[in-house]
Amino acid sequence: MRIGILQCGQSPAQLKDEMGDYPDMFQRLLAGRGFTFRTWHVEAMEFPAGVHDAEGWLLTGSRHGVYEDHAFIPPLEDFIRRAYAAHVPLVGICFGHQIIAQALGGRVVKHPGGWVVGTHDYDFDGTPLQLNAWHQDQVVQLPPGAEVAARNEACENAALVYGDRAFTVQPHPEFQDDFVQGLMDTRAKGVVPPELLEGAAARMGQARSSSAIADRIEAFLKAPRQLQEGAA
Repeated sequence: MRIGILQCGQSPAQLKDEMGDYPDMFQRLLAGRGFTFRTWHVEAMEFPAGVHDAEGWLLTGSRHGVYEDHAFIPPLEDFIRRAYAAHVPLVGICFGHQIIAQALGGRVVKHPGGWVVGTHDYDFDGTPLQLNAWHQDQVVQLPPGAEVAARNEACENAALVYGDRAFTVQPHPEFQDDFVQGLMDTRAKGVVPPELLEGAAARMGQARSSSAIADRIEAFLKAPRQLQEGAA
């Protein structure tokens, strides 16, 4: 199955050589599941010709806010709406989770609850999963057709499903602890409160449920669906 990765941001330069960029992390997360990948760097205004250039789309994280004024955001929202209308499945992680919600009529804000970093526990429809997170923004108003698939005390809308059209997750199943530590070293000083960094450091090395999210992403992308040919 051909998966198009829409790269919405970049790994910090200090970490990229050793740990890879965001598309590399997703290819590792979903390795051995019958997917082939091609990346379009939409943050750099590189877009697919049409929504059928891949059989499914995966939108990555980004340090940008979806509500900010960046040139790539309006055409990305338009692409999301066209893919959604054509029933080409969409998967969004962190920024991808938020931009899909915003494009389809939801609302994203810099959350008054502040940062969520490191390992957190999430309730996925009664199944407890542990995932790394790194975000300050959150979806606070659901778009039409979205249903909550996961939550916790820090993030009420931690995962959303839109029928068979989109599956989105706020935390980062693709982030390993060494990458989170790298973010703490390169992007957190003076930005993330020290007590949150201390809490994240205390949970380093605990078991992660990344493979369980990879299972859910695979099942969602491979689910039978009738694609619509109208959207280019």
